[in-house]
Parts: sequence; C-alpha cells; structure tokens
Amino acid sequence: MIKIQLLDDEPHVLGALQRILRPQHWELHLFSDVQQALDALTEHQYAVIVSDYKMPVLDGITYLQFAKQRQPDALRLMLSAHGDRQAMMKAINCAEVYRFLSKPWDDYEIEAALRAAVELFLLRSENQRLLAALREQQTAFDRQQSLLLNLEAEHPGITRVVRDAAGAVLIDYEGLHPHA
Repeated sequence: MIKIQLLDDEPHVLGALQRILRPQHWELHLFSDVQQALDALTEHQYAVIVSDYKMPVLDGITYLQFAKQRQPDALRLMLSAHGDRQAMMKAINCAEVYRFLSKPWDDYEIEAALRAAVELFLLRSENQRLLAALREQQTAFDRQQSLLLNLEAEHPGITRVVRDAAGAVLIDYEGLHPHA
C-alpha cells in the first residue's frame, strides 16, 4: 500500500487534501504537529511526503531536509501560499523538493502531482529492485566463471565441447575410435 505523509499546521487544509486524495486509495497519514510527523518517519515508509512551507515550530524546508535524511527515497513536495523565490531555491537545493504546490490549489493539479510522484517512486523502486537482481546475477556469473577457469587450469580442455555439423557432441578419447 502506498503511504503518503501530509503535514500542515492548518487542519482544514489537511481535511481538504484528504477529500481530494481519498479516491486514489492511498494510505494517507495526516499531521498538524511537526514532532508527530517526524516520529512517523521512523515508523512508516512513505512514497511521498508533502509539507506546508510556513509552520509555527519548523518551516517546511527544514522539515523536508529531516525527511530526506530519514527517507531519502520518498519524493518531497512543498505546499506554499508564498511565492518566495529564495525559499523555493533553498527547498530545491537543500531538501531536493520534487514539486511546489501553491495555495490555493486546483484539485486536479494536486491529484496529478501526487499521482506523478507516486509513479516516479514506484519506478525508482522497481529500478532499484532490478539493479539488485542484476548485481546478484552478475555475482553468480562471476563465481561460475571463476570455477570454470580453475577447472580448465587444472584439467586443460575439460570445458571445451566439440560438435559435428548436426550439432551432436563429439567425444574424442584416444582408443575409443576403432577406425582411427
């Protein structure tokens, strides 16, 4: 199940986001308290983390920096009513924010941005899984190659197979061929 963390100090914003995202059937974790949201980062694995920019205790950039340290694979989005260019650059450079979402928002924009973030998270996860499987196969192949090289060094020619024109394996031991 895809888990998404939503952090905003305004409960009505969280309620509106929950209403918009409910049809997606994601597991939404809503927080208006920064400390509870931080604690949840150690208890759950999130695909997407959305934080408001202006909050009383901790700003969204700092929160998303903590989130990045605890869950580097989660995509981070910033929700902001403020168009502060410096803050956006800091969020991108320090917290590696994937997208900025403005307040007030268009419901479709929020839903589409989160859907794209979830798809990217799933794609990255699949790529990591495939890369790990490829590395495992490469290690097994390297081990087999090493065994074959050792076997060939101990018994020269043992790993070579000779075939006739039809593809049949030819066994050529001295004394086995009466016509020789």
